[in-house]
Amino acid sequence: MMSMIARSLLIAAALLAASMSSAAAQSRSETIAAPTLRASITVADDIVRVGDLIDNAGSAGSIAVYRAPDLGTTGTLPVAQVLNVLRAHQVIGVDTRELKEITVTRLARTIDSKEIEQQVSRALEGRHGLGRAGNIALTFDRDPGDIRLEATNTGAMQPIAVRYDPRSTRFDVTFEIGNDSGAAPYKLRLTGTAIETIEAAVLTRNVERGDVLKASDVMIERRPKADIGNDAATRDGTIGMQMRRQLRAGQALRVADMAKPDLVTRDQNVVLIYRTAGIYLTIRGKAMDGGAEGDVVSVMNLQSKRAVSGVVTGRGEVSISVATPLAPPSADATTSDSASVKLSSVAPNAE
Repeated sequence: MMSMIARSLLIAAALLAASMSSAAAQSRSETIAAPTLRASITVADDIVRVGDLIDNAGSAGSIAVYRAPDLGTTGTLPVAQVLNVLRAHQVIGVDTRELKEITVTRLARTIDSKEIEQQVSRALEGRHGLGRAGNIALTFDRDPGDIRLEATNTGAMQPIAVRYDPRSTRFDVTFEIGNDSGAAPYKLRLTGTAIETIEAAVLTRNVERGDVLKASDVMIERRPKADIGNDAATRDGTIGMQMRRQLRAGQALRVADMAKPDLVTRDQNVVLIYRTAGIYLTIRGKAMDGGAEGDVVSVMNLQSKRAVSGVVTGRGEVSISVATPLAPPSADATTSDSASVKLSSVAPNAE
């Protein structure tokens, strides 16, 4: 009997020890799981909840307590104020870690103005005569600036409505941006004017008719294609060219505004070159016209006093090709090659 009583006491003692051990473990677990304040948090929507502010919030984690900052911005909360709000929702015993304030950042997706402009240009590319997107210049009715969206709006900017009037140059484009949370897509409508531009050579100074352009006289700017047409001059195509008319600084150059520079001017003393088979003659002459390389001009032969026509082949140089009549065939004529003869200051008999 005494043995059974002793055995019962031992079992009871063991159960008590196990119960005390379990309570101690639970106490330690509760100590480890105590709610702890976070120094900084980020939120993806417009509400800050208890679970955002503290670790180990338990069932209170889903309780909304603050309005989040604006999209893409950061705000601060004094810890004393946060503790008062938590107590109001029966969240107590929070470990503050001696923090004085908490920073709260709201996540956002930012689409900058440059990307918006590129997307509009791509949507308009090739429409009603507009060229490549990179050549389209936009003016918005209202500057869109940088647009901030909910972080869940991760979709690409998809144009769902595009209108362009080439007469007024006005555009109206609506984009849709998908939301991966299942919410409705974000819609963005933009209006303004769009024109096609081209690179043009623009004068840096006033020029007169006959001026020859230097590299410092021209710079490259983008100008409306409608103002210049398809005749816009390139910078490389202007250097060394001669102006056909007077233009002001800032005006764009057209190919028709320029010509090759005159290598021969009116009343200029020139070298008149006669070329014929095997003969090369140079004679002094006086230009009766001005002309660029390849132009046909009249020249007074100063020896014969006759006017002849020739082609400008260099600076102060006019060339004349003289046709050589064919000799009648001879039965006993022998074929021979004769060397070229060069004469100077002697007029051919024809003159």
